[in-house]
Amino acid sequence: MEEKLKTIRPSNPLLQHFKTNFESIPFDKIKPKDFIPAIIKGISQALDNINLICTNADKPTFENTNLALESCGSILGRNTSILFNLNSAETNDEIQLITSQAAPLLTKFQNDINLNEVLFDRIRYVYENTDETNLNTEQKTLLEKQYKGFVRNGALLDKKEKKKLRIIDAKLAKLSLSFGQNVLAETQAYELHIRDKKKLRGLPESLIEMAKSIAEKKRKKGWIITLDYPMYIPFTKYSEERELRKEITLAFGKRGYQKNKNNNTEIIKQITLLRKERAKLLGYDSHADFILEERMASSVLEVKKFLDGLANKAFPAAEKEWDTINTFAKNKLNLKKLEKWDIAFVSEKIKKVKLDFDEQELKPFFSIDNVLKGLFEIVEKLYDLKFKENYDIQRYNKEIRVFEVYKKGLFYALLYADFFPRPGKRDGAWMTSFRSQKKNQRPHVSIVCNFSRPTKTKPSLLTFQEVTTLFHEFGHALHGILANTNYSSLSGTNVYWDFVELPSQIMENWCYEKEALLIYAKHYKTGKVLPQKFIEKIKKIKNFQQGLNTLRQLSLGYLDMSYHTKNSDKIKSVKKHEKSLIEKFQFTKDIDENCLSTSFSHIFQGGYAAGYYSYKWAEVLEAHAFELFMENGIFDKKTSAKFHDNILSKGGTEHPMILYKKFRGKVPNSSALLKRAGLI
Repeated sequence: MEEKLKTIRPSNPLLQHFKTNFESIPFDKIKPKDFIPAIIKGISQALDNINLICTNADKPTFENTNLALESCGSILGRNTSILFNLNSAETNDEIQLITSQAAPLLTKFQNDINLNEVLFDRIRYVYENTDETNLNTEQKTLLEKQYKGFVRNGALLDKKEKKKLRIIDAKLAKLSLSFGQNVLAETQAYELHIRDKKKLRGLPESLIEMAKSIAEKKRKKGWIITLDYPMYIPFTKYSEERELRKEITLAFGKRGYQKNKNNNTEIIKQITLLRKERAKLLGYDSHADFILEERMASSVLEVKKFLDGLANKAFPAAEKEWDTINTFAKNKLNLKKLEKWDIAFVSEKIKKVKLDFDEQELKPFFSIDNVLKGLFEIVEKLYDLKFKENYDIQRYNKEIRVFEVYKKGLFYALLYADFFPRPGKRDGAWMTSFRSQKKNQRPHVSIVCNFSRPTKTKPSLLTFQEVTTLFHEFGHALHGILANTNYSSLSGTNVYWDFVELPSQIMENWCYEKEALLIYAKHYKTGKVLPQKFIEKIKKIKNFQQGLNTLRQLSLGYLDMSYHTKNSDKIKSVKKHEKSLIEKFQFTKDIDENCLSTSFSHIFQGGYAAGYYSYKWAEVLEAHAFELFMENGIFDKKTSAKFHDNILSKGGTEHPMILYKKFRGKVPNSSALLKRAGLI
């Protein structure tokens, strides 16, 4: 099998520039077996180009060294993006095997670059001898980023240490992939099969219809609920069957923590130890110290101070909210002792009684087509973008929708939109890209979500939470679409990790404002806009249980940091470690058979290691930033132009605080977030 995967097919499309409209990916022509030969060939070509840089007899300059390095491996980068995106959104056993083969090849390739002494000597010469007055801001940033990148990835190590670094990086690449594959396998292995109609009590009709459809596809009688978010979340919110809520909640919490081949506890310990070892090798006390050197929050102490400050404000509010939940559960629902599987259910009941708010009443106003059309209109008002659906461009699954994006009549990007859960697709929502932006090249951007599917009788009707998720991911997409830099490595979302969530989280604000809601919140049958009474309720739910929600986010931030600070190598039991850390943030008793860490893909598979705090950090930035929109109007052209010119189009061309101050005129503070959340 492995030899077969390395055989180059003469017509392998991955070895060529795509001769398609907008150079889009010809998914129909690409075979899984094409990837490894194309990656091996791409690595070889890139290393040949690097050898040309190293053997250049001329004195090292920014042009013949830094720019030459920046342009190396563009087709390789394109092909690996395609492979890893498919592994997240459209995987199978063959793709997973290929990805696991590609990962060590790519890790070795990166190390071959980062640990190339001749190349680093040229980079260092330019860094130390270039008159920076001859470079513009973007060139200076690229020069510094490349030099620091080499140093931070082992260029100053001796030969023995470099060999050790290579071994560590190869192990980490493999472990990270295994972690994600295990979570996906666990998610897909479970189903709650309901055969008795009485057990559907309380469930929304749309969920019942989806469950029926899944059962029919599996040729089973009754209804099937899966662990995919669009089914799991509403089931825990609405099911009147406490035992079934318990069963599915425990199944969700067991992922990666069962006594089977998908158990992730040893993988977590290995990843944690290897990250610590890598950091020490590079001269840092911990992985967090290594990571935070390139963040707005520049130290572990600063992150801890930030989290502690928010926790102190959130705890009093959370305790009051918990008392309300407890009292309501006892008095209205006869629940004497609340468990983990009761919280979403009771909270939804309180929301209905206290705020007279039932999310199911809103869903008819949030068909995915209406929301998407309205979102496009909002973005056109803000940034002069127009979207045109293209039905001919190839896609990796027939459900994917593709849009051409134009700005002032000029082609600006391709947008792929992948909305619904299916086998082979990991849960959650994310933005990614198939092609980056650089000078003379526009990007191909993708948003991937797991929303409520259409049924036989209804289109896809989104919950309000799904609406905010769509706006969030679209904010990330705008960061990619509107990028306008010279270099790919500084373009779009290639920014400090605690800055990358600003464009996404600020976009969520348009979900709550009346002017925006009237554009997209229209009944899927009648076309009538959302009634005023619902608009007022939507504003109120923004602060519903903000204390508890904030504590939940902070607990994940603390947990993440605990795996990556200087005592991380002392962790003997993942479960005991997790329990000791987050128990104080929870109001229900811990469940022995559940472990959050073993499916915490953000930090063990994604890029949020020592960075989960950034969600809250960026929330501070966006609350402070959105105040300017509120002062001038949410569709004010001058304000949106400033946000475009200083944030969205600039990528990582300057330090994020410089860019932020250019937009806002001052440094951010947390008071706007705390006021909005009702915590002060």
